[in-house]
Amino acid sequence: MSRFGAANCGCGQHSSQFICDTAPTDGTAEFGHAVDNAALRAAFPATATRRALLERFGQAGVMAALASVLPLANMRDAFAQAAGTPEKKQLKIGFIAITCATPIIMAHPMGFYARNGLEVEVIRTAGWAVIRDKAINKEYDAAHMLSPMPLAMSLGVGVAQPIPWAVAAIENTNGQAITLAMKHKEKRNPRDWKGFRFAVPFDYSMHNYLLRHYLAENGINPDTDVQIRSVPPPEMVANLRADNIDGFLGPDPFNQRAVFDGVGFIHLLTKELWDGHPCCAFAVPRAMLSEAPNTFAALLRSIVEATAYAAKAENRKEVATAISAQNYLNQPQTVVEQVLTGTYADGLGGVKREPARINFDPFPWQSMAVWMLTQMKRWGQLRSDVDYKAVAEQVFLALDAGNAMKAQGLPVPSEAYRSHQIMGRTFNPAAPAEWTAPNIRG
Repeated sequence: MSRFGAANCGCGQHSSQFICDTAPTDGTAEFGHAVDNAALRAAFPATATRRALLERFGQAGVMAALASVLPLANMRDAFAQAAGTPEKKQLKIGFIAITCATPIIMAHPMGFYARNGLEVEVIRTAGWAVIRDKAINKEYDAAHMLSPMPLAMSLGVGVAQPIPWAVAAIENTNGQAITLAMKHKEKRNPRDWKGFRFAVPFDYSMHNYLLRHYLAENGINPDTDVQIRSVPPPEMVANLRADNIDGFLGPDPFNQRAVFDGVGFIHLLTKELWDGHPCCAFAVPRAMLSEAPNTFAALLRSIVEATAYAAKAENRKEVATAISAQNYLNQPQTVVEQVLTGTYADGLGGVKREPARINFDPFPWQSMAVWMLTQMKRWGQLRSDVDYKAVAEQVFLALDAGNAMKAQGLPVPSEAYRSHQIMGRTFNPAAPAEWTAPNIRG
């Protein structure tokens, strides 16, 4: 039994589905077992149905039945050879010019895509709605997305119909801040922010959910006491300068750019709200996993390798040089270095040192996805009830990321769920309903 109280895995032999997928049984190779479980979940999406069949007929019986209608042996071989030649080498990946996209961006000039046999064009894109639309229209083969976006797209939230996309890897953790206009430097208590106009990058973003949670915890109703509007990150500083907004919870380098330009100060880093929170993701169409598995594997290897390189403090200045260029972030290198190294001016005359201002960890914790879904429900984006755990496991590809990390010698969690500390409260993914009520604290 998982420590989060979830029932056993699909085959009934492990404490979690993640362990089941990565653990070989009955002499089956690791990759073969992963393919068998993927086929089982695809044929019988409902967890209860899978368990009932497995209890009645046993895993061997169910898999034998599947093998009579699916080429499981060929699928196992193809998966085991995932490091082979990519089916499609020339790819387009859209990105927003923010430091959250560091692994996706740096993999281009620093050769991570090329060493995995790919010819990738990384395309700077104006905003998240454009990224989403180009992804849906198949103009991009993969994309830099806010980590809640594939969840929303897969559920048909904010789009005309469900579009199955997946989070293959998390691009960054932390790396955001609340920045306020200089005129508010004496208003550091959020209880004094009634009437403020805030910007976030997109409705389906960690920025929106973290800002709303922070406001609600401080007695501010984010729907009635303030205005929250979506503004593309590259436009945030200009809007702050023009007094169109009072502040923003946004990605870097624009928090630091507001300080650099003298128009804003950093109120707090979001790591102070939730240390280690996810932000952006490397996202792929769900169909890529079956239609171009070698391409998917090569892309994921590239991203995991780049992420591991960016995670090392000694590489941060080199990475800052690579991504600051005009065709990438197009920002002063000193601004990007302050973000990546964590030694930065706060806009109030101080110099802060926070090495974990931004971190890079590719593992897509499915418990984080559950929290995002609770916030979609909490703030009215998700109007119907869904199986949070099932959606998280469909969209956040912990198994694939874990295998890619393992191949690089990186530590891999033993399961894909854990508790999280968020503003002094513990989020238990086995009890998500506790986080779906507005709960504006007095």
